Amino acid sequence: MCPGACSRVLGAALCPLAVLCAICNVLLFFPNWETQFVHGGGAHLTPEVMYMGGLVGGGLLIVITAIHFQAAGHRGCCGNRCGMFLSMLMAVLGIGGAIYAMTVSGLALVRGPLCQYLLPEGNLSDWGRPFQGPPWKSDDDDDFRKSSYLFHPELWGKCHNPPDVVKFNIILFSLILGGAVLELLLCTVQFFNSCAGCICGPRLRKRPATQH
Repeated sequence: MCPGACSRVLGAALCPLAVLCAICNVLLFFPNWETQFVHGGGAHLTPEVMYMGGLVGGGLLIVITAIHFQAAGHRGCCGNRCGMFLSMLMAVLGIGGAIYAMTVSGLALVRGPLCQYLLPEGNLSDWGRPFQGPPWKSDDDDDFRKSSYLFHPELWGKCHNPPDVVKFNIILFSLILGGAVLELLLCTVQFFNSCAGCICGPRLRKRPATQH
């Protein structure tokens, strides 16, 4: 497959991934499908939701990148050196966006959601992150540090408000993380594909001359 055709394929493959990341990020603003938590400047939302890794990094930047890949691919089999060089720069932009989305979603999964959880006295706590730090220390603290809440579904119910926010965040941030990993791979392939296009130069496929 020549660089131009490969660029079009990669651009088309990036679009649904960008849409997936953006939609997941938007849904994260409404934990448990409720709108009340988005009020107050996002004070009751997991901080990584406000960083908009899926909406900006894995969404907007990737859409811009994919559009340019498509445009570069329609300039011929090898396109032109300038177009392919710009496509290489856009691939770097896409790689940056994908890494940003991966970093934000990865941090969100490691740190856990922002929620109200039950204190030992049986009262609800202020808003905090129960899976990040002291609130859930126990006699088996050393063992707890060796494993994450992600692998212990029995702990997920400790977040009482919003309901089921742990599962909600895990699913959506995991989708963003998975989408961003694929975006990173595709943009990396396009970077090297654009390098090949720069070397290939401005050749266009021509029809064989008709004999009279």
